[in-house]
Amino acid sequence: MKPPRRFQRSQARNSGQPPGLDRKAEDIIGMRLNKYLAHSGVASRRQAGDMVKAGKIKVNGKVEINPAYQVQAGDEVSYKDKIVSPDEQYIYVLLNKPRNVITTTSDEHDRTTVMDLLDDPQLKDYRLFPVGRLDRETTGLLLITNDGDTAKRLTHPSHQVSKIYHATLDKPFSGASLAEMEHGYDLDDGPFAVDWVRYAKQDDPMTVALQIHVGRNRIVRRAFEQLGYTVKKLDRVYLAGLTKKNLPRGFYRFLTEEEVRMVRHFS
Repeated sequence: MKPPRRFQRSQARNSGQPPGLDRKAEDIIGMRLNKYLAHSGVASRRQAGDMVKAGKIKVNGKVEINPAYQVQAGDEVSYKDKIVSPDEQYIYVLLNKPRNVITTTSDEHDRTTVMDLLDDPQLKDYRLFPVGRLDRETTGLLLITNDGDTAKRLTHPSHQVSKIYHATLDKPFSGASLAEMEHGYDLDDGPFAVDWVRYAKQDDPMTVALQIHVGRNRIVRRAFEQLGYTVKKLDRVYLAGLTKKNLPRGFYRFLTEEEVRMVRHFS
């Protein structure tokens, strides 16, 4: 596999010090213990709750078994006798993901992950994770952050966050199929609906653009398979108000302050 291109300051907008967003002290004081552990990169919120109940977490040197314990000013939370705490600053990175890269923080088969592409030394001390997933073959926009609350909002169905994909198919997409997709239909795991669907280019019936706000596993590929098509290429070109402008494949950049405000309140 050809190594993906790395971040280059001369080709990425906003490439200086990551603007991020300082975490306010009051955002931590009163935070539930399981949420505090999740924001510290120990585990997911649910897994952290199980760890607390199992007596694996200490607060101020004493075992705390209540996941709902509210962290107070001056508390020292430890796991395996190592003090843990959330990052003092939120970081937001936009990656244009290439093919053959796994959307995860690590891989047991030693395959390239999206985290391997973040080679900027400014990021090495932050506990970052991808928001949502793009399968190995799908390319396009992926947000990477350490802001768990924003990640939850962007992935929860109730917020209806919009995503636009360009799907290149194995054969021309017929007008009848376009009308059927526009109307919506059921998949094995529930209904599939688009905000809109059209040909990406007027003279190219092989490539279809569609906007959706659902995020189930491989849903775009499965939606085309339901109609008898195979997706040869799938590219996410829009995510929660963010686009690929000035961001080549395999490159990443930090969000601007305006974009940070937008994704934190996007719905």
